[in-house]
Amino acid sequence: MNQNPLTRLYELGQSFWWDSLSRRALHDGSIARMRDEDGMRGITSNPSIFQAAISNGDDYDKVVAKLHRSGLDPESVFWELAVRDIQEACDLLLPVFEESEGNDGFVSLEVDPRLAYDGERTMKEVDRLWDWVDCENLMVKIPATKEGIPVIRAALERGRKINVTLLFSRQTYREVMEAYLGALEARLAHKRPLQNVASVASFFVSRLDTLVDAKLSEVGGEQAKSLMGRAAVANAKLAYRDFLEVFSGERWEKLARAGARVQRPLWASTSTKNPAYPDTLYVDPLVGKDTVNTIPTVTVDAYRDHGRPEEDAILRDQPESSEALEEIESLGISLQSATDELLRDGVEKFERSFEGLLEALREKADAVG
Repeated sequence: MNQNPLTRLYELGQSFWWDSLSRRALHDGSIARMRDEDGMRGITSNPSIFQAAISNGDDYDKVVAKLHRSGLDPESVFWELAVRDIQEACDLLLPVFEESEGNDGFVSLEVDPRLAYDGERTMKEVDRLWDWVDCENLMVKIPATKEGIPVIRAALERGRKINVTLLFSRQTYREVMEAYLGALEARLAHKRPLQNVASVASFFVSRLDTLVDAKLSEVGGEQAKSLMGRAAVANAKLAYRDFLEVFSGERWEKLARAGARVQRPLWASTSTKNPAYPDTLYVDPLVGKDTVNTIPTVTVDAYRDHGRPEEDAILRDQPESSEALEEIESLGISLQSATDELLRDGVEKFERSFEGLLEALREKADAVG
């Protein structure tokens, strides 16, 4: 029997995390099966995922009714639901966390997206969620906004486990890695342990192709057409090169000797948005050591069926990746402007999802009376 391509990813140094979470999956055995049969080693959530889980179907209706009758407003109801789901997921993945000695087995919970540009309130929210969930394999998600990066460093220095989300720009990624190293160095200077500090840096991959492809279509011509669908993978491959550069050399080796672990690049938004592209476009080329791929359900099914994981695929075609991005720039398309736009849009999308799920909870509360 051929090996499941999903389990093969881990043998090649990449951890497969599931980009979904729902009460149904917690209770019907789906998560346990994916953990045991597909090698799933982590779970991520975000406001869009929770909106879909709570709005679709009746899995949450009884507990929503109970919480509503207790006098909680819709926002408080949401956090009660989210924290319970996260805690259950953390329990299911605790064996992975323990087996991997704290390298995997994480479940990610995002701070309120409406705080993305408010560093002080984000820090308070990180502490609140960390204490409330009270699971050692929780990761709190902080967006990589200008205001969020100092919070990322401060939270890591306090020993919180952090998933840096909504990364698009390699320049911002450099700042995120610097925040991570700075937090480790501060802990080392104060003789605090480094072994329990863990973080991932989440690049949203497919959205870059969606935006750049639209701009290439506006430019038109054969050169622009030849560059369609190439920006996202190229950007991720060069980000991985940045990762290898930062996590090497004297500065990093000093921290590694003290027990530090790397901040792994994580490939997010890896479903294929353009049906003309292969449905494993954002998985196969990005297989590499010390990386994570958070894969949504539709892509999990596709990859299980016909994924082709190959060792160090991410290291291939790096010169071609640089050339592709240079060509895109030469056509008057600024990648920095594109990634700035994607960050703004990403924050707005999560804000809309958050407001949407609160409205769904209001409707459910009205229905139960």
